[in-house]
Amino acid sequence: LFFNPGGPGGPGLDMPLYMKDTLPKAARQKYDLIGFDPRGVGRSSPVTCDLEPEEENWLRPYKKATFDKDVAWARDVARKCRAASGDTLRHITTRNTARDMDLLRAVLGEKKISYLGYSYGTYLGSVYTQLFPARADRVVLDSAVDPARAWRGMIQWWAEGAEPAFDRWTEWAAARSAQYGLGDTPKKVDRTFWNLVRQADEKPIEIDGQAYTGDDVRSMMRGAVFSVKSGTELVVELKKAAAGEPASAKKFPAPAGTARLAAGSDVPPDNGTASFWAVVCNDNSAAWSRDPESYRRDAIADKGRYPLFGDFASSVKPCAFWDRSAEPATVVNNKVRSLVVQNEWD
Repeated sequence: LFFNPGGPGGPGLDMPLYMKDTLPKAARQKYDLIGFDPRGVGRSSPVTCDLEPEEENWLRPYKKATFDKDVAWARDVARKCRAASGDTLRHITTRNTARDMDLLRAVLGEKKISYLGYSYGTYLGSVYTQLFPARADRVVLDSAVDPARAWRGMIQWWAEGAEPAFDRWTEWAAARSAQYGLGDTPKKVDRTFWNLVRQADEKPIEIDGQAYTGDDVRSMMRGAVFSVKSGTELVVELKKAAAGEPASAKKFPAPAGTARLAAGSDVPPDNGTASFWAVVCNDNSAAWSRDPESYRRDAIADKGRYPLFGDFASSVKPCAFWDRSAEPATVVNNKVRSLVVQNEWD
């Protein structure tokens, strides 16, 4: 039973250690649990772009005044990745990681493997079933990526999918107005949130020594509304701090797109980000426009359509300046039976 934790860029070598406590006893008795770091990740010939921490913060909101700087940042990240990782970089793809999985299968002496993948791992599992349909036994894909949207369209989906989750949150918080005090109708809860965003845009809201801008608030809320309670707790604390009352940021999520810790001391500190870009840009370069102005137009339009996160998702990324993919994108269309598990609000 092979595992992948997600990403792209997530190390998976130690997954059996924590999956053994999650899986039912019957599964542990039936399967050998196999973890591995995908190609370019962790201890599997880790790639690097030699990025500084501030260069890793990649989900950048669109602003007319800073867009040229964001274009320069995206171009520079692509240049630094090529310089640091050389020809290896173009071979860090999902298709190649699927081939690596099949090599591991052969080394283990197995005719077939079973697979459990989360988030990005669902795409890896889908590509494996496409390339090696006769080698796939039981396949579970949890929190599924749409293979047809890899990868620009999938990042944009974060914004599109956040809107109904945000609306659900306003209804939930309004029904508990007596407890949380954010408004007794969804419209009032919505107004409370956007008033906080406007206030933070004018003067960042400080909590536990950290200043949060309106863009930080929008970015955090995108992930927080997966859970209505998490979204509510976030806004309650922000509201307290904005009013000058004691507040805590202990339960706050990290703003999206921030640097991730590497898998170990022998792994380059930017490996999570470098391997993310390698896969996202290499898998399907055709999905990424080469015209920076197209990203400006999309970011402006999508901020109007999806105000919580649209401009973050659609603004310029390093893939606009990446080399062309070594292979075409994988079209997933096979008859391998898989169990696809999904949270409606993720």
